[in-house]
Amino acid sequence: MSRILIGGIGNIFMGDDGFGCEVAQRLSRCKLPEHVDVVDFGIRAIDLSYTLTDGYDFAILIDTVQRGGAPGTVYVIEPDLSDSDCESEPGEHPIAAHDMDLASILRFVASLGKRGPRVLLVGCEPECLGGDSGYIGLGAAVSLAVDRAAAEVQALLEELPRSRAARWTDRQTIIGPQSAAVTQLQEVSR
Repeated sequence: MSRILIGGIGNIFMGDDGFGCEVAQRLSRCKLPEHVDVVDFGIRAIDLSYTLTDGYDFAILIDTVQRGGAPGTVYVIEPDLSDSDCESEPGEHPIAAHDMDLASILRFVASLGKRGPRVLLVGCEPECLGGDSGYIGLGAAVSLAVDRAAAEVQALLEELPRSRAARWTDRQTIIGPQSAAVTQLQEVSR
């Protein structure tokens, strides 16, 4: 059975940036298969980096992403790792302990010379990332997206073991106060 890591990313003190943490907390209260681990990484970049080298086949990371959509839009993105610098020396790509830049983390993992898992990102378009003084709590549109993102993750848990050859190029779930959830998925064989 494939080992799967579900990782929530974000800073709960910066408004909508706590989205990934909230979804991870919600999923941790669900009955999930034994081969699935749910971890709320928060802002612990180094912890996430080394966990990605612990023999997982897949990692579903949950975070806010700014792609220009309406607040509360949920995306499933497969990061393109072909541009990551895998020819570097081990540890050449340093990361800040509390800076959750996913691209930097994936470059760092690649620089360790260890095989990382296939990574999917379930992201949500934020409305406000806390401003200068920050605040605790998600905005209305992002709060509505938490359940939908958790459902997307659970759907991925069903799909991933059967979809090793598939590549998600675009999957968006748009959730707004005036609209029903609509999911679009395009798969392209590798």
